Amino acid sequence: MSENNVIDIDFLKTWIGKERIRQDDLSPFKAQALATALDRQSSLQAGDNLPPAWQWLYFVDTPLASETGVDGHPKTGGFLPPVPLPRRMWAAGKFEIHRPLILGKPAEQTSTIKSVDLKSGKSGTLIFVTVEHNTRQDGELCLSEEQNIVYRDMPTGPAPLPAGEAAPLDTDWRMDITPDPVLLFRYSALTYNGHRIHYDRDYAVNTEFYPALVVHGPLLATLLAELVAKNIPDAQMETFAFRAQRPSFDTDKFTVCGKRDGDALSLWTCSHDGFVGMTASVKLRAV
Repeated sequence: MSENNVIDIDFLKTWIGKERIRQDDLSPFKAQALATALDRQSSLQAGDNLPPAWQWLYFVDTPLASETGVDGHPKTGGFLPPVPLPRRMWAAGKFEIHRPLILGKPAEQTSTIKSVDLKSGKSGTLIFVTVEHNTRQDGELCLSEEQNIVYRDMPTGPAPLPAGEAAPLDTDWRMDITPDPVLLFRYSALTYNGHRIHYDRDYAVNTEFYPALVVHGPLLATLLAELVAKNIPDAQMETFAFRAQRPSFDTDKFTVCGKRDGDALSLWTCSHDGFVGMTASVKLRAV
């Protein structure tokens, strides 16, 4: 960590319990646009159920230009604590579907800072912020979600990727994905994600020292959820939990994979060279 980034963890912990309430009309347009971006042969309309993991299209941050950091993220210190570590990523998350969200129907989301923790890892000092989201329609809870955000210092030069875990070879389903800048740009636009590592190659390579454009973590999770929808079209997802292990880039193909054991599903992405990128676990609702 740089000398200027002195972390007052007690101050940052004063954000615990901070709450924000937002409304969204769940416009079908965003879901329709994501469907076409994913080459999905379906036409979602008002009144349809929102597919799992597609809730990230809604209740998005839309900061003023003056309130946007040089990395494209909203500046911290508003709802999120002002962590003095510049590199930010969505490392893991989980959600529970109590009842499906309905497209075209007003919804309200209450977000709460649940924890702020200081840890040390191989890559240096890390701050973990956990945010809880509860989304309701007609006053009834539809979706409970937990988002885990990690902050770290900016690298000073290129570094090797984290040590890879070999992806399992035993799968029930596999689907090859060819990411490209168009898909990444469209997902950034639909989620109003300004983080430049997803669309600004010069910034991604020369400032954050990635080898190429980075595939969004939520997009990877969405593709894993889509694998379930494709292979078990009548499935009703109850819970979904995911964790990022190794980044994926627009220069290499990857595969989304799945294995079923009754109502429990194990999902993962496999890089072109055979390593796990993201893992997810799903519990289907018994019908």
